Amino acid sequence: MEATIPKTIGHFVNGRSIPGSGGRYGNVYNPATGEVAGRVAFAGKDEVEQAVSAAAAAFPAWAATPPLRRARVLFRFKELLDRHGEEISALITAEHGKVLSDAAGSLTRGAEVVEFVCGIPHLLKGSYSENVGTGVDSYSFRQPLGVCVGITPFNFPAMVPMWMFPVAIACGNTFILKPSEKDPSCPMRLAELFAEAGLPPGVLNVVNGEKEAVDLLTSHPQVAAVSFVGSSVVGEQVYRKATSHGKRVQALGSAKNHAVVMPDADLGQAVDALMGAAYGSAGERCMAISVVVAVGDKVADALVERIVDRIGTLKVLPGQDPKAEMGPLVTGEHLERVKRYVDLGVSEGAKLVADGRGLTIPGHENGFFLGACLFDRVTPGMRIYREEIFGPVLSLVRVPDFEGALQLVNDHEYANGTAVFTRDGDTAREFARRVEVGMIGINVPIPVPVAFYSFGGWKRSMFGDYFVHGAEGVNFYTQMKTITSRWPTGIRTGADFVMPIMK
Repeated sequence: MEATIPKTIGHFVNGRSIPGSGGRYGNVYNPATGEVAGRVAFAGKDEVEQAVSAAAAAFPAWAATPPLRRARVLFRFKELLDRHGEEISALITAEHGKVLSDAAGSLTRGAEVVEFVCGIPHLLKGSYSENVGTGVDSYSFRQPLGVCVGITPFNFPAMVPMWMFPVAIACGNTFILKPSEKDPSCPMRLAELFAEAGLPPGVLNVVNGEKEAVDLLTSHPQVAAVSFVGSSVVGEQVYRKATSHGKRVQALGSAKNHAVVMPDADLGQAVDALMGAAYGSAGERCMAISVVVAVGDKVADALVERIVDRIGTLKVLPGQDPKAEMGPLVTGEHLERVKRYVDLGVSEGAKLVADGRGLTIPGHENGFFLGACLFDRVTPGMRIYREEIFGPVLSLVRVPDFEGALQLVNDHEYANGTAVFTRDGDTAREFARRVEVGMIGINVPIPVPVAFYSFGGWKRSMFGDYFVHGAEGVNFYTQMKTITSRWPTGIRTGADFVMPIMK
């Protein structure tokens, strides 16, 4: 299915699409051709105020809606996601560039969060303790926060927003999504489908824009909580600004995910995993494997030989082509950024054994394509090792033993995800127990947790105390209330001027 990108993309506020009124716009590209496919309005103060006002006005009634009735709207939304899956996947590919199968897979992972929060009546259950003191009972329950904001990146225009707004809305909050301005059509379509499912106006709003919109939302007095996924530099800024304005924040940042390959690993399995994890979605994933840690030169030499061979057969094509295994990068600007990192790696002394910089696709010469790149002999002091590249660039680091591999991973400032490939249970257990990373795969290259677990990293990959979706997502979007009650029994004990003690 081919997707048609609107010529001008506005905002979605109070249950309907509205045009931009701020007079500022950004280009939306077709990454496969390099052509401008449309433009997106950048919100200013007026549009942000409209969205916040709509969300604030909708909150009391939505918070008072029984959780079971909220869940029924979510069920209908999930049905519409299934029905329009091909259309949404095509929108993702048209604006982001990733291949259709990857777009569809990311939509499925987002929809799984919707499935998870369809059980919100169970997830919001509190606790009750009878007779904690004579004639005294205590119980607790969770209540929504109010107006919540989500700021999401370009690489997953369906999945990452659906890590946030279905959970927040199921819990009784209202929501304002500020998606990436690079691929805004998919989030707008999700909002339209949610409204079609019966979501009341104002409960979900979409405001497109860039830094001005982010600053207005993160400092707005009527916003209670902010969720963010993006780079650590921006994530830390969002965290500090929003918390300084009294808001609850979860901000997921950058990554440099390592895959450790032990001498006893199934190398065929490891290479298959590395190809998909390093070059799938053109490396534009926060869970992409960008560093392979080879334990021993024998393993390293074998990995280099096999990966180079596989790169030679990798099908880099426009994302709409059913034969495509890797598509273009999202914009020309990002393409040039990744190319500069490849140039830097060469100048730093790493050995570039697969160079994708000269790739051209017949008929798509102006597309934002970069072939798969592989560096060998990378060392921890190099910038291509330390920094997140966010492109199809894999670095191989050689270490002598397991302890060296573990130390290498633990020394990095980013700690989002990691993996180990081994046949040995003791090695796997030790790695999982001792590695200082938030998400770990054992013979699994991209260990993104399923929806009923929670997603998040450690160190500078995460700012805040709650991971996204799963039980921690529900906790983030709610606050606990505990009640201690005593009913009159006709017995009076008089005033008590000491700290209450339950007897």
